[in-house]
Amino acid sequence: MAASTTAAPLLSFPRDIFAALSPSPFLLAHLSPQTPSTPPIRPNGRTPSEFRRPTINAGSLTHCSGSAVVRLGDTAVVCGVRGEILLASDIPNPPSAPPQPTPTEVDNTDDEDDSAELSHLSLLVPNIELATGSTPAHLPGSPPSSLAQSLAARLRALLLSTRLVRARDLRILYHPPPTADEADMPDVPPKVEVKAYWTLYIDTMFISLDGNAFDATWAAVMAALRDTKLPRAWWDQDVEGVLCSDVPSEARALELRGLPMAASFAVFAPNGGLGESADQGDEGKAWVLSDPDAFEEVLCPEAVTVTVDCSEGKRRMRRIEKSGGGTVGRELIRGVVQRAEERWKDWLEVLSARNS
Repeated sequence: MAASTTAAPLLSFPRDIFAALSPSPFLLAHLSPQTPSTPPIRPNGRTPSEFRRPTINAGSLTHCSGSAVVRLGDTAVVCGVRGEILLASDIPNPPSAPPQPTPTEVDNTDDEDDSAELSHLSLLVPNIELATGSTPAHLPGSPPSSLAQSLAARLRALLLSTRLVRARDLRILYHPPPTADEADMPDVPPKVEVKAYWTLYIDTMFISLDGNAFDATWAAVMAALRDTKLPRAWWDQDVEGVLCSDVPSEARALELRGLPMAASFAVFAPNGGLGESADQGDEGKAWVLSDPDAFEEVLCPEAVTVTVDCSEGKRRMRRIEKSGGGTVGRELIRGVVQRAEERWKDWLEVLSARNS
């Protein structure tokens, strides 16, 4: 009598167990299509080039000069901008006084070299905070994490390099009355003194964090600055101090330069990638994942962030940041720049819908 044989049962794991035990093979299995006609799909259901749909709610905090809440999937961040007055007399090492402009020049100058003034006086102060429960890696009562510190440094660097905020919007000027000799010389422009500055404290808090922290933070900062209105302030010589108007209609918005928006990408290369030919493919290649979530960021040591501004009808590269790995070359940079331009259109649509 022939012995009966029983096939061994297949060993299989639930989806979440597979992802926890072997995260890299789990991601690779999703990105490797079964047939050539099947596009790769990430575990979150998106294609490698697909971004999460953003939502923006500006003006949510009534006690701030400007505020915004931004959400990217399960990443949610709130930003509040508050202005405080810095007296020029309290500056220990003030910058060299620029040539005295006429009132017309004060109103119309583009302040081409004002980034040095903003940086020297620290008029833009970003701060990042992770709320309790926003991510499993953040423990209550712990000091500021390296993520929060690096994000704050990157935000400040991008604010200054893009020259987004004009220094003239933060100056509080005083026009002293002309002397008798100056009144007899109409060709001499009147004096203009900078008595104080507005310092903008840009406080950002993560309510939840599921990857791509920088894009969400920068979008919240941009939306909050676009929502910011500063009260009319002037120097009163009688009280020797700055006075502010409490009339809401006299508050003025910031005149921001352009609309630079960031787009981040993570490179998944399980076998080292193939340099500039690596974009999406099979074994030995790499996948460039747009808007990575927290699960993908852990598995992708190489990341690229591209900041573009297309507000003037043409693409302007404002900043490219790359960290880790050596897979991304010139060809991939061209690809991610094109994706960043398409992402900019998404942000413009959301911001325009909020302002309409």
